[in-house]
Amino acid sequence: MRHHVIVSFGKDNDLEFRFGSEDIAGITADAARQWFDREFVALECDVATPVGKILLADRILSVAKYAGERRFRAHPDWAEQFARHAARLLGRELIRVDVAKNVIGF
Repeated sequence: MRHHVIVSFGKDNDLEFRFGSEDIAGITADAARQWFDREFVALECDVATPVGKILLADRILSVAKYAGERRFRAHPDWAEQFARHAARLLGRELIRVDVAKNVIGF
């Protein structure tokens, strides 16, 4: 399976990551969840939620938002890790993380 992860920061401002299943084979779902947990805390993300639970999609969106476009461009290894861990967690071939619209699409 091929994976295509797009992180969008607005119109004509997309970052694209493409890789195969073999590139995420060594990442367990638990390891991916822990990666996002660590980044969520390190970036001091804040998500308003009425029930107090933060969904995986909220965590992924928040990490992208708080990291910002600058970090994605300045740290390509980190950006690649973001994409690979998101692909492992969401288990989809095509993922669009739209930071500007605050939505994840498949």
